[in-house]
Amino acid sequence: MDFVSVRIITGDVARLVEFYEKATGAAAVWSTEDFAEIKTPGATLAIAGTRTVPLFAPGSARPAENHSVITEFLVDDVDRVYRDLTGLVTDFVTEPTTMPWGNRSLLFRDPDGNLVNFFTPVTPAAIAKFSR
Repeated sequence: MDFVSVRIITGDVARLVEFYEKATGAAAVWSTEDFAEIKTPGATLAIAGTRTVPLFAPGSARPAENHSVITEFLVDDVDRVYRDLTGLVTDFVTEPTTMPWGNRSLLFRDPDGNLVNFFTPVTPAAIAKFSR
C-alpha cells in the first residue's frame, strides 16, 4: 500500500489552491474546476470542491470543519518561511517554536481554518529522521 495524498474539501477551490500555491511555492495541476493537486516530492495535497463529495457519499465531508488534522510540510528554514508568509497567512497559531521531538514548527490556519504545520528538523535525531 502507498500513501498518496490528503484531500481538503472546500467551498472555494480557486481561493484555497491559490493560497497553497503561494504558501508552498508549488504550482497546482488542475484536473477540473473542482479538483487540483499540489505535488511535492514527498506527498500530494489534493483540493476539491463540495460538488465532488456526492461522487463518494453525499454529506460525508463538509468544508471548513476540520478540528483534528494538521497538514505538515517539511521546509528548509522555517524561520525564513515564517517571514515570507507574513501578509499571506492571517491566522498564525504559533510562531516558529522548537518542539520536544526536535522539529522547529510554525503552525497556522489556511483560509478555510485547516491547521498547517511547516517545520524544519533542528536536532541531530530529527535531522537524521528527515534527511533526504
